[in-house]
Amino acid sequence: MIIREIQQFAEVRTRARAYLCYLFTRNIPNRMPEPNLDVITASLDKIVHEVEEFEALYLLDQSGNQVINNITDDPHRKGGLGQNRSGKSYYYRAVREKRCVLSDPYPSTLTNDLTVTASYPIYDEQGILKFIACIDVSLEHILKIAHPSSLQSAFGKTSQLIYTIFSLSLLAIALLLLFNGMRSLFMHGLEFNLLDIKAMFESTILITLSLAIFDLVKTIFEEEVLGRNERDDSGGMHKTMVRFLGSIIIALAIEALMLVFKFAIIDAAHIVYAVYLIGGVTMLLFGLAFYLKSIPQKRDS
Repeated sequence: MIIREIQQFAEVRTRARAYLCYLFTRNIPNRMPEPNLDVITASLDKIVHEVEEFEALYLLDQSGNQVINNITDDPHRKGGLGQNRSGKSYYYRAVREKRCVLSDPYPSTLTNDLTVTASYPIYDEQGILKFIACIDVSLEHILKIAHPSSLQSAFGKTSQLIYTIFSLSLLAIALLLLFNGMRSLFMHGLEFNLLDIKAMFESTILITLSLAIFDLVKTIFEEEVLGRNERDDSGGMHKTMVRFLGSIIIALAIEALMLVFKFAIIDAAHIVYAVYLIGGVTMLLFGLAFYLKSIPQKRDS
């Protein structure tokens, strides 16, 4: 997913820049007595053999005009000579910062996929800018280089598929619980005078559990499949846990109330079991209160 890829790129951007800039500095000096187009082009050819996958390598002059055709293995990506790239961020950032920079992801004109560009300024001995060497690498491949455990790896894609299956399975369970809760509530149609307290309690429990499972499905699918990770920013996972545990506690409390009524009418001697259940609900409430109190402490540390 694009959102997750961009999030992962933000995490590994420093490593990705270090890798691409290392390729430039290893093959092309930042300052040269007389920067020569042929010499720099030969150095760019060396970089081709060190990068497994890239879209294009090219060279700009101090005004942002491309002075050589794209160096690439794909014949459809050749060309580019004479294009002015002075409006591109990777050009003016390299000029302004006077060092190798890495751009933000942007749609490539060569592949239409998200791409990042590393740009490397080349100066003469007097410190006058002469050329800017550039390399375009797809966002997918840069993540493979700098973040091998990303979702683009085979294991990552398998995990994403497994989480999708789990999410769909839990969603089916939530819908079944909702269906049975609604059926239990409306089994007599609109004749509300035929409804009994037990059926209403049972429907409430089933619908409450359905809501709790649906909240869990929503969090798993958004974070593990879509990549909308909110744990660090707004505590999305904590909110889901609180809602899930709260729904379970409500369902158990309703069940305990049902048992109290049932045993009070049928067999008062067994009402102690309802008391045990109420005690368990109380412990869960204390546990939830402790969890809520510990969240701010963990975030501040």
